[in-house]
Amino acid sequence: MEKYTMNNLEHVARQWLEARGVKIEDIAELVYYLQSKYHPNLQMEECIENVNRVISKREVQNAILTGIQLDVLAEKGMLDEPLQAIIHRDEGLYGVDEILALSIVNVYGSIGFTNYGYIDKQKPGILQYLNDKSTGKCNTFLDDIVGAIAAAASSRLAHRAVNTE
Repeated sequence: MEKYTMNNLEHVARQWLEARGVKIEDIAELVYYLQSKYHPNLQMEECIENVNRVISKREVQNAILTGIQLDVLAEKGMLDEPLQAIIHRDEGLYGVDEILALSIVNVYGSIGFTNYGYIDKQKPGILQYLNDKSTGKCNTFLDDIVGAIAAAASSRLAHRAVNTE
Protein backbone atom coordinates (compact mmCIF):
# COMPACT_ATOMS: atom_id res chain seq x y z
CA MET A 1 0.00 0.00 0.00
CA GLU A 2 1.45 3.36 -0.98
CA LYS A 3 1.96 6.12 1.57
CA TYR A 4 -0.72 8.81 1.59
CA THR A 5 0.42 12.43 1.49
CA MET A 6 -2.08 15.02 2.65
CA ASN A 7 -2.24 18.20 0.56
CA ASN A 8 -2.42 21.67 2.12
CA LEU A 9 -6.14 22.10 1.38
CA GLU A 10 -6.98 18.90 3.24
CA HIS A 11 -4.70 19.86 6.11
CA VAL A 12 -6.47 23.22 6.50
CA ALA A 13 -9.94 21.63 6.22
CA ARG A 14 -9.05 19.19 9.02
CA GLN A 15 -7.64 22.03 11.15
CA TRP A 16 -10.80 24.07 10.69
CA LEU A 17 -13.01 21.12 11.67
CA GLU A 18 -10.99 20.59 14.83
CA ALA A 19 -10.98 24.33 15.64
CA ARG A 20 -14.80 24.22 15.49
CA GLY A 21 -14.88 21.29 17.94
CA VAL A 22 -15.29 18.41 15.48
CA LYS A 23 -12.91 15.45 15.64
CA ILE A 24 -12.65 12.66 13.07
CA GLU A 25 -13.73 10.24 15.82
CA ASP A 26 -16.93 12.26 16.34
CA ILE A 27 -17.84 11.80 12.68
CA ALA A 28 -16.82 8.13 12.83
CA GLU A 29 -19.26 7.64 15.72
CA LEU A 30 -22.01 8.89 13.42
CA VAL A 31 -20.93 6.37 10.77
CA TYR A 32 -21.10 3.64 13.40
CA TYR A 33 -24.56 4.87 14.43
CA LEU A 34 -25.74 4.63 10.81
CA GLN A 35 -24.13 1.30 9.88
CA SER A 36 -23.69 -0.91 12.96
CA LYS A 37 -27.04 -2.68 12.64
CA TYR A 38 -26.20 -3.64 9.04
CA HIS A 39 -22.62 -4.68 9.81
CA PRO A 40 -22.57 -6.58 13.11
CA ASN A 41 -18.76 -6.82 13.22
CA LEU A 42 -18.19 -3.16 12.37
CA GLN A 43 -15.16 -1.68 14.10
CA MET A 44 -14.57 1.98 14.87
CA GLU A 45 -11.29 1.82 12.91
CA GLU A 46 -13.29 1.05 9.74
CA CYS A 47 -15.53 4.04 10.40
CA ILE A 48 -12.51 6.31 10.92
CA GLU A 49 -10.89 5.01 7.73
CA ASN A 50 -14.01 5.77 5.70
CA VAL A 51 -14.35 9.25 7.19
CA ASN A 52 -10.71 9.94 6.34
CA ARG A 53 -11.25 8.76 2.76
CA VAL A 54 -14.25 11.04 2.34
CA ILE A 55 -12.34 14.03 3.70
CA SER A 56 -9.47 13.26 1.31
CA LYS A 57 -11.72 14.31 -1.61
CA ARG A 58 -11.13 17.86 -2.87
CA GLU A 59 -14.84 18.67 -3.29
CA VAL A 60 -15.40 17.69 0.35
CA GLN A 61 -12.52 19.90 1.49
CA ASN A 62 -13.98 22.79 -0.51
CA ALA A 63 -17.38 22.31 1.13
CA ILE A 64 -15.81 22.17 4.60
CA LEU A 65 -13.87 25.41 4.06
CA THR A 66 -16.79 27.26 2.46
CA GLY A 67 -19.32 26.23 5.10
CA ILE A 68 -17.10 26.89 8.09
CA GLN A 69 -16.08 30.29 6.72
CA LEU A 70 -19.72 31.32 6.28
CA ASP A 71 -20.52 30.14 9.82
CA VAL A 72 -17.58 32.09 11.27
CA LEU A 73 -18.51 35.24 9.37
CA ALA A 74 -22.12 34.96 10.56
CA GLU A 75 -20.92 34.35 14.13
CA LYS A 76 -18.90 37.58 13.94
CA GLY A 77 -21.80 39.50 12.37
CA MET A 78 -19.79 40.15 9.22
CA LEU A 79 -22.36 39.24 6.55
CA ASP A 80 -24.71 41.74 4.98
CA GLU A 81 -28.40 41.60 5.82
CA PRO A 82 -30.62 39.77 5.27
CA LEU A 83 -28.10 36.92 4.83
CA GLN A 84 -26.56 37.64 8.24
CA ALA A 85 -29.83 37.02 10.08
CA ILE A 86 -30.82 34.04 7.96
CA ILE A 87 -27.56 32.16 8.55
CA HIS A 88 -27.22 33.23 12.18
CA ARG A 89 -30.74 31.95 12.95
CA ASP A 90 -30.29 28.85 10.78
CA GLU A 91 -33.64 29.51 9.15
CA GLY A 92 -35.44 26.31 8.21
CA LEU A 93 -36.37 27.50 4.73
CA TYR A 94 -32.88 28.70 3.81
CA GLY A 95 -31.72 25.31 2.46
CA VAL A 96 -28.37 26.41 1.00
CA ASP A 97 -26.59 24.71 3.91
CA GLU A 98 -28.25 21.42 2.94
CA ILE A 99 -27.40 21.96 -0.74
CA LEU A 100 -23.72 22.36 0.14
CA ALA A 101 -23.94 19.20 2.26
CA LEU A 102 -25.57 17.28 -0.59
CA SER A 103 -22.52 18.01 -2.75
CA ILE A 104 -20.60 15.83 -0.27
CA VAL A 105 -23.26 13.13 -0.07
CA ASN A 106 -23.42 12.93 -3.85
CA VAL A 107 -19.79 11.75 -4.06
CA TYR A 108 -20.74 8.21 -2.95
CA GLY A 109 -24.14 7.54 -4.51
CA SER A 110 -27.81 7.54 -3.64
CA ILE A 111 -27.58 5.56 -0.38
CA GLY A 112 -25.84 8.60 1.05
CA PHE A 113 -28.99 10.69 0.52
CA THR A 114 -31.09 8.44 2.74
CA ASN A 115 -28.33 8.25 5.37
CA TYR A 116 -28.02 12.03 5.33
CA GLY A 117 -31.76 12.65 5.66
CA TYR A 118 -32.00 10.19 8.54
CA ILE A 119 -29.04 11.55 10.50
CA ASP A 120 -30.09 15.15 9.85
CA LYS A 121 -33.43 14.44 11.54
CA GLN A 122 -32.06 12.31 14.40
CA LYS A 123 -29.11 14.61 15.26
CA PRO A 124 -27.13 12.09 17.33
CA GLY A 125 -23.72 12.67 18.92
CA ILE A 126 -21.74 15.66 17.68
CA LEU A 127 -24.72 16.84 15.61
CA GLN A 128 -26.70 17.51 18.79
CA TYR A 129 -23.82 19.66 20.09
CA LEU A 130 -23.45 21.53 16.78
CA ASN A 131 -27.18 22.32 16.79
CA ASP A 132 -27.15 23.67 20.34
CA LYS A 133 -27.77 27.40 19.90
CA SER A 134 -26.88 28.11 23.57
CA THR A 135 -23.15 27.63 22.81
CA GLY A 136 -23.02 31.00 21.05
CA LYS A 137 -21.54 29.37 17.96
CA CYS A 138 -23.11 29.53 14.53
CA ASN A 139 -22.93 26.08 12.94
CA THR A 140 -25.59 26.50 10.26
CA PHE A 141 -23.37 24.94 7.61
CA LEU A 142 -21.10 22.81 9.80
CA ASP A 143 -23.80 20.55 11.24
CA ASP A 144 -24.96 19.66 7.74
CA ILE A 145 -21.39 19.18 6.49
CA VAL A 146 -20.55 16.84 9.37
CA GLY A 147 -23.76 14.87 8.80
CA ALA A 148 -22.98 14.67 5.09
CA ILE A 149 -19.43 13.43 5.69
CA ALA A 150 -20.84 10.73 7.98
CA ALA A 151 -23.51 9.81 5.41
CA ALA A 152 -20.94 9.65 2.60
CA ALA A 153 -18.57 7.57 4.73
CA SER A 154 -21.49 5.24 5.59
CA SER A 155 -22.31 4.91 1.91
CA ARG A 156 -18.66 4.19 1.10
CA LEU A 157 -18.57 1.55 3.83
CA ALA A 158 -21.80 -0.05 2.58
CA HIS A 159 -20.54 -0.19 -1.02
CA ARG A 160 -17.28 -1.79 0.09
CA ALA A 161 -19.08 -4.33 2.29
CA VAL A 162 -21.23 -5.45 -0.66
CA ASN A 163 -18.08 -6.02 -2.70
CA THR A 164 -16.65 -8.33 -0.01
CA GLU A 165 -19.77 -10.46 0.51
